[in-house]
Amino acid sequence: MPQTPPPPLPPPAEVLGVRRIRLVEVPAPRLTAEERRARDRVWAEMALANPALFDGPVVACAGTSWPRPGEIHVFWSRVTYRHYALRRVTTSAAPTASLSVSVLQPTDDGRVLVGRMSPSTSAPGRWQPPGGAVEPPPDGERLDLAALRRNAVRELAEETGVATEAGELTLWAVTRGRYGSVGVLFLAPPRPEPVLRERFAALAPPERELVELAFARSPADLPGLPGPHADYLAPVLRRFARQRDHPPG
Repeated sequence: MPQTPPPPLPPPAEVLGVRRIRLVEVPAPRLTAEERRARDRVWAEMALANPALFDGPVVACAGTSWPRPGEIHVFWSRVTYRHYALRRVTTSAAPTASLSVSVLQPTDDGRVLVGRMSPSTSAPGRWQPPGGAVEPPPDGERLDLAALRRNAVRELAEETGVATEAGELTLWAVTRGRYGSVGVLFLAPPRPEPVLRERFAALAPPERELVELAFARSPADLPGLPGPHADYLAPVLRRFARQRDHPPG
């Protein structure tokens, strides 16, 4: 009997240079009663399989536009994590793109820190730079580039123990991946590998979202990291290596 071929893998994320970001809040997607029931049923199944999942507030990406080269406008809305359960509901056409921040933490010899996600996270075992979903600002406060930097600083400290001032992070690129999700990448100042490992080792194990660190110089290093990789990891490392080896000027 012929076997059904596996579904095709999603294409790797795009990595796009960006100099300016504008964030515009829009209403959350309107769901039908059937979509809400399906979402809640799938979320309950996910939470049963992984009790560590938390249905907290999060920013979803409702769309993007590029009014001019190097500038992106991101339209965002307030949802909770259960909204992304709609990705498993084949009858739903609701948008499920996310908005995240990540930090490229280089070593002083030109490699990039990547971490392996804990089994208790929503992406168990996945290798990726430190980062995570963007949290919505309190009512009355703006979500802007400064707020994204603060999110990135917090993620870097929580996941690696590395404390960095927001002003030390440089806007580096934007990724666009599966579901239309957008990731904002910041570049941190280089640090020696022993210092990064020491800060990570000082974190209390129960609090770690990352369970292992590695340092990659280019996509050629990724086969040595067993398990899934973030869809944007290879193109990000390729762009980083190109800029490292062929700096402008």
